[in-house]
Amino acid sequence: MKTIRHSLFCIFTLLLLVSCQDDLDDVIRPASDLEIKNFIWRAMNDMYLYKAEVPALADDRFEDQAALDNFLRGFSTPEDLFYDGLLANHDEFSFLVEDYRQLEKSLDGINLSNGMQFGLIRYTENSSEVLGYVRYVLPNTSAEAQGIRRGDLFNSVDGEQLMVDNFSRLLEPSTYTIGLAQLNGNEIVPTGETITLQKSEYTSNPVFIAKTLSTSKGKVGYLMYNAFTGNFDAVLNATFGMFKAEGIVDLIVDLRYNGGGSVETANDLASMITGQYNGEIFYKEQWNDDYQAFLETTAPESLVNRFNNRINTGATINSLGLTRVYFITTLRTASASELLINGLKPYIEVVQVGERTTGKFQASTTLYDSPNFRRTGASLDHTYAVQPLIYKTLNAAGVTDYVNGLLPDVEINEDVRQLGVLGDPSEPLLAATINIIEGKAAEMQAKKDFRYEVIGEAGMNDLLYQKMYVNEGLQNLQ
Repeated sequence: MKTIRHSLFCIFTLLLLVSCQDDLDDVIRPASDLEIKNFIWRAMNDMYLYKAEVPALADDRFEDQAALDNFLRGFSTPEDLFYDGLLANHDEFSFLVEDYRQLEKSLDGINLSNGMQFGLIRYTENSSEVLGYVRYVLPNTSAEAQGIRRGDLFNSVDGEQLMVDNFSRLLEPSTYTIGLAQLNGNEIVPTGETITLQKSEYTSNPVFIAKTLSTSKGKVGYLMYNAFTGNFDAVLNATFGMFKAEGIVDLIVDLRYNGGGSVETANDLASMITGQYNGEIFYKEQWNDDYQAFLETTAPESLVNRFNNRINTGATINSLGLTRVYFITTLRTASASELLINGLKPYIEVVQVGERTTGKFQASTTLYDSPNFRRTGASLDHTYAVQPLIYKTLNAAGVTDYVNGLLPDVEINEDVRQLGVLGDPSEPLLAATINIIEGKAAEMQAKKDFRYEVIGEAGMNDLLYQKMYVNEGLQNLQ
């Protein structure tokens, strides 16, 4: 198999390029489509988790460069090559970007947002008409300024009824006007009120709510955590310092809207919840056949990710030493959220309340057009980057491939009719979790005539939507 090569002659070239690496307006010459396609094929041929399932990625598929070039020319664009020629049929998470600078902003938690975090549902099971409902509102945004609140309903945008085939288009612009609605029995009725919202570049603090609740069993920490964003690890760690100072006896981690993020942050959060397992296996990695064999021979420890005692800043982790933790989940709970839950299960009691999770157990990383696919030394001739799945995760007991998600111990769904106030002990999912802590039977929701399935949501077009990524995916491969 190929080995990872970093030729010494590149060092001088890299030194010349580093000083102007961030000034991508000074492009030497635009790369041709064929050059970009060659980079994409090379990256996928090297690291793609499902390489063995894609005949075009086999090492012996093309007898020479001319044969490869002829294959690549058969696709009209780099995007066509990636999505139609190089992905396994079941892979819904690998992606290609034309401008990696926008991806890098997403990795830092920076996206365009008007602050209205919503879900979208059909009016009825087979209806084409769509209703939006507000899950929560981000602080210091247009939605907050306009008085949008959790539980608000809307069914039109810019005067046009939301439909299954138009909601993506209607909610895409930087500015749009929603038409509010209300539920009268099972009938959805416009109120006549409209609100105009404006998107802007926004950095989301994933620690949305952190508080201590009083229960009959003692103080309980409640954390609503909405993304695994490494730039906010210090904030997360400080939150656990607060929980520790408050002397909480139980912890509820609300991941109902958390689509994932950094695996390193998931590892840190697991270590904050526990602390007594420092150095033990949190999760293991399973790469494609070539890399798995290479790493097992040359760097077996790189395949193991262990509980640790420091965050990425070097600060000591504020560990709680818990032997039990409660998670609130929904179908929107994905990737790094699932890694956290699955990784803790071999060590402590994990109680899951809500809905089953998405079922995403693979990690990806960003590959740039450089000799070793790192950002340093990336071509100045284009800004394409590949974000392929590179390994799947297994917990210490070997559990992986949870394609149908992680199932809750107590099942309870969010109901648009009674969403409640997030962080309030009476909010239905939180109330059910507190009941379990206090030794009471969790109160299940009464059956409703109104049924719904979420078909879309805020952030669904973000580059890292429901993705789990490795910040330094190549650190052990040089």
